[in-house]
Amino acid sequence: MHDDFVANLRLLCSYYPSIAEVCRRLDINRAQFNRYLSGRYRPRHAAMRRLCAFFGVEEHELYLPHENFVSLVQAGRLPTESTRQGGVEWPDALLQRGREGMSRYLGRYFEYYHSMAQPGHIIRTLVCLEERESGIVYQRTERMQGANQARPCHNRYTGVAVKLADRIFLTDHETLNGYEVTHTILFPTFQSQVTRLTGLRLGVADNSERMPCCVRVMFERIDEQVGLRRALSQCGLLSLDDPSLDAALLAAVRNDVAPGEQHFRARHQGEFQVAPEAS
Repeated sequence: MHDDFVANLRLLCSYYPSIAEVCRRLDINRAQFNRYLSGRYRPRHAAMRRLCAFFGVEEHELYLPHENFVSLVQAGRLPTESTRQGGVEWPDALLQRGREGMSRYLGRYFEYYHSMAQPGHIIRTLVCLEERESGIVYQRTERMQGANQARPCHNRYTGVAVKLADRIFLTDHETLNGYEVTHTILFPTFQSQVTRLTGLRLGVADNSERMPCCVRVMFERIDEQVGLRRALSQCGLLSLDDPSLDAALLAAVRNDVAPGEQHFRARHQGEFQVAPEAS
């Protein structure tokens, strides 16, 4: 039922002297752990958190295609204690101040913006914001599949999020190859429910040109009932006429410059207008 999960878990266990040693360190019943290794059962939430904390991985990484997970391990890019706390060492005072008011923004989001490497397409990525002892951290996962690829590949970014005054700042780095740092600034919302957030994202195109680009971005809150694997399966490149992209979203990420604007500016949700349909 969970072939990739089982293969990935067995790979992690292979770095220890024995399964018994893993169970002892995890303080978990051997028979129960064997059920995970056989694929008969999936760990419940509490057990999954213990597994992830022990092995230093994120939950969705355990469900990556095994080939991608092996590459992650062989590249030595599994998160260390420092990367799990944000990827970079930020001043403690800033991280603590920046977590104030962030609890309502924790959770999973789809991130949308015009692809820097594939112009004419929207890219949908998965962003997970969590609270750790050191502050608010997040992980962003890109799922890409080329025309000749049998299975998709994944790029993974980890970073820190802070809310300072009336803006949310996110800074992350790509963990597999270590070739990119991205910066995102979002407007907070004053609505009772967090649904969509808009802002700007600065990064480089993921191709040989590596052109620095700035794009408008939208974060869309994912319903808690949507499982992690299902959410990740929906990520990737989308055509502009994809039926899952509504007019308001397309307007929010449109990278136009209004007459008289001297800078490429972010826009509040109420500031952009939906473009009229072509006749």
